Amino acid sequence: MLRVTKLTDYATVVLTVLAARPDVVLSAADLADRAGLEVPTVSKLLKPLAQAGLVEGFRGVHGGYRLARPASDISLVEIVEAMEGPLAMTECSLDHGDCGISHQCGVRSNWRRINDVVADALRAVTLAEMLGDPPPSPTPARRIPARLANA
Repeated sequence: MLRVTKLTDYATVVLTVLAARPDVVLSAADLADRAGLEVPTVSKLLKPLAQAGLVEGFRGVHGGYRLARPASDISLVEIVEAMEGPLAMTECSLDHGDCGISHQCGVRSNWRRINDVVADALRAVTLAEMLGDPPPSPTPARRIPARLANA
């Protein structure tokens, strides 16, 4: 099964808390409370998010964190890569992958193509979009066969 780590999922939750209040600086404890997470977990998340330039920290009595730029300018691929490193479906999806059979492998190009599709999908969704309900999926109208009774 392909899935992001629990920490990446939690990082997205913390970032949506910040995105919901973009003009407010929130402490790690406030973020933990609003996200329903433990303070040590949130503190652990904030370091790589800050290093990636997604959040900025402020020291002092009224210190805390806020988004480094608008939520509409932060894509999900940035969050995933901040927490997990470069997106790679397989070892050979990386430019400098460490695969011993890459010279004779026939599936590498397809894995890279799949990797690019996943990266593009994550790049297409912003943190701002994660705040709201997803757009309704277009579902065709369901037809119910009916028989009219003769009057």
